[in-house]
Amino acid sequence: MTVSTVVHLNFRGEARAALEFYRSVSGGELVAMTYGDMGAVQNPAEAGRVVWGQVRAGNGFHVMAYDVPAGRPWSRGDDPFFVSLRGDSKEEITELWEKLSDGATVVAPLEASQWSPLYGMLTDRFGVTWVLDVAAEYPAA
Repeated sequence: MTVSTVVHLNFRGEARAALEFYRSVSGGELVAMTYGDMGAVQNPAEAGRVVWGQVRAGNGFHVMAYDVPAGRPWSRGDDPFFVSLRGDSKEEITELWEKLSDGATVVAPLEASQWSPLYGMLTDRFGVTWVLDVAAEYPAA
């Protein structure tokens, strides 16, 4: 079983700029998917914003980021990150989900998504928001 924990940064319209900055800092590879790429545009002005992105470098530097959609409350500094748990199998992510969901509020149910065979988001009973998914490969942006 292999699971990694990654800080998942939240922005409103600045995720790509932040990821590009972190790429310049780390020398890592940037990968990003927009709301338009995944066909989940609820607000046409947000089609080019990042729904999922990451910078990963060979030295271990790794951050993920996305642009919080306008329909979800967000204020810079009030909800700046999620904790992302990425695993290699549906079984290990489902097991972690089941344990973390005790007393939690489900934000997005654990199910297949366009970027992962299994994805879900919940806020645990301590107020920490967790994003769980099965890792999948994507082309660099």
